[in-house]
Amino acid sequence: MRKSISSNPVEGIKAASNYLRGTLQKSLLDGATGTIAENDTQVSKFHGIYQQDDRDVRENRRRQKLEPDHSFMVRARVPGGICKPAQWLALDAIATRWANHSLRLTTRQAFQFHGIVKHDLKSSIQAINDSLMDTIAACGDVNRNVMCTALPELSQLHTQVYQTAASLSEHLTPNTRAYHEIWLDQKKVNDSKDNEPIYGDHYLPRKFKIAFAIPPHNDVDVLAHDLGFIATEDAGKLTGFTITVAGGMGATHGDATTYPKLAVALGWCKPDQVTEISEAIVTIQRDFGDRSKRKHARFKYTVEDRGLAWLRQELERRLGYLIEPAQTYEFTRNGDHFGWQLSDDGSWHLLLFTENGRLADTDRAKQLTGMREIARVHKGDFRLTPNQNVVIANVAASQKPAIDALVQQHGLDSYKQLSRLRLHSLACVALPTCGQAMAEAERYLPDLIAKVEKLLQQYQLQNQAITIRMTGCPNGCARPYLAEIGLVGKAPGRFNLHLGAAFNGTRLNQMIKENADEADILAVLDQLFAQYSANRRDNEHFGDYFVRSQQASPMEVDQHA
Repeated sequence: MRKSISSNPVEGIKAASNYLRGTLQKSLLDGATGTIAENDTQVSKFHGIYQQDDRDVRENRRRQKLEPDHSFMVRARVPGGICKPAQWLALDAIATRWANHSLRLTTRQAFQFHGIVKHDLKSSIQAINDSLMDTIAACGDVNRNVMCTALPELSQLHTQVYQTAASLSEHLTPNTRAYHEIWLDQKKVNDSKDNEPIYGDHYLPRKFKIAFAIPPHNDVDVLAHDLGFIATEDAGKLTGFTITVAGGMGATHGDATTYPKLAVALGWCKPDQVTEISEAIVTIQRDFGDRSKRKHARFKYTVEDRGLAWLRQELERRLGYLIEPAQTYEFTRNGDHFGWQLSDDGSWHLLLFTENGRLADTDRAKQLTGMREIARVHKGDFRLTPNQNVVIANVAASQKPAIDALVQQHGLDSYKQLSRLRLHSLACVALPTCGQAMAEAERYLPDLIAKVEKLLQQYQLQNQAITIRMTGCPNGCARPYLAEIGLVGKAPGRFNLHLGAAFNGTRLNQMIKENADEADILAVLDQLFAQYSANRRDNEHFGDYFVRSQQASPMEVDQHA
C-alpha cells in the first residue's frame, strides 16, 4: 500500500527515530550551540517544538560570523480549547519566565510560546506537563489538536460534543514513551520495543486535523479539516454527527498540483462511533497517503486521487458496517460573538478580542496582566476560540461585576470600540520567527486594517462584518482561503489577494490579483466597496456580493490567478 519513500528524507528520519527519540537528548545537552541536530528538528515537531531564529537580525549576525539567533516555539495542546484558571496561571508563568512575555492563542485553540532558548526547553515543557497539559502531537505528522466550537448557546450540547472531541484527542495521541523519557525524566518500563498501533513506525505522511462543529456556529471552519464532525441534535441532546472529509488549506506558490480544498460530506454516525471511525480514517491515510512527495501527502490529495466512493468502501471494509447517509446542516457564521452571553444552564460567558491572538502587556493595554488577575479570581474555565480570542467561561452572575472591573481596568474591553472588520481578522505569526514566512502578517495586518477601515467609512460600511485574514506564506495557518478578504504572503510587502469566500465558511475565495502591494490591495478594495455600498442586497455579505457581481459583470482578474 505504501508508496516509495526514497525521495522523501523525512520518512527516513521518522523510521530511524526510534519512535520519536532521535538524538534529542544528546542535542539538548550540547551547550556549544543554540540549535539541535538537523534530523532532530524534524523529530522535535512531534514533541510540539519548532526550532526558529530571529530573521530580523539574521543577516547582521551572519556578517559578524555568529550563528543565527536561535530559539524555539513550543505549542501546548489544548483539546477543544478549554483550560482551567490554574492552568492559565501556570502557562502565564512560563511565558514570563522562559518565553518572550506573551501568550499566543492559535487558530487551532492552542497556546504557543515564542522565544524559548534551548537551555530552557526542558524546564518549560516540564512546567506545561505539571499543569496537566502537554505538547506531544501539537505538531508533526500526527493528528493535531482536536478543535471544538467554543461558545454555542446550548451548554448541554456543547458539553457532550466537547467530551467527544477530548476523548478522541486522547485516543489519537502517539503511544511512544519517548516524550516522557526525554522531557519528564521517566524511565522505560521495560526493554520491549514501543508500539504505535494507529500510526506505525513511520507515523502519518503529513499532519492530520480534526474539528467538531455545532450548527449554526462554524467558528472552527470545519470544512477546512481533514476530518470533521458536524453535530446533529434533538431537543438539545446530541444524536450524532455528519462526517466531512478531505478539507485542507495548504498550498505552494507556483505549484498547480497543490491547492486549498473544502471538505465534503461522507456520511453520518452516532456519538459512540466517532472514535472507531476516526481511527479507521487515520489508518487509511497512514496506509494510502503519498509518502514520496510531502506536498502531495495530505489526506485531501489521497481522496482526490482515489475518489470519495473508494474512501467510503475502504472505511466500511475496515469498520465492518455501512456508514449512514449524511444529514443536512446549516451554518450562519464563522466569527466570534463578543461580550457577555448567557447559556441555557444559567452560566455567563464573556468573549474578549485578542488581536492576532497575541496576549501581551503594551502601552495600550495590559492584557497579559489582566488575564492573570482574572485567572486568580475566576471560578469557571477559559475557552480559546478558533479565531484567536478567549472566552471567560462559566461565570456566575454574582461574579460578573468583579470580572467586568478587571476587564475594564486592564483594557481588555477593546471589542466595544473596534470595527467589525478588525474583530473578524486573523493573522499567522509570520516574520520574524517563522521559517516559512515570505511576508509579514501579525505585525502588518493591524496597520493595513486601519487603512481599509477608512475606505469602509467612506462608503458607510463601517458597521459591516467582513472576514479578513493574512498569512505570511501559502500554508494557510490563518485559513486565508476561507476569508472574504484573504491575503497570502508572496514576498516582502507583496501578497496574493483573494476575495469572495462565504461569511459562514462554506465557500473558498478566489485569487484575483497576484503579487499585490498595499496600493494595489487598497485600490481593488476601494472600487469594490463603492460597488458593494451602492448595489448590495439586504443583509448581503461582502463575499456573497463579490461572487454575485462577478457572475453578472466579471472584473478583470489577474492573469496569474
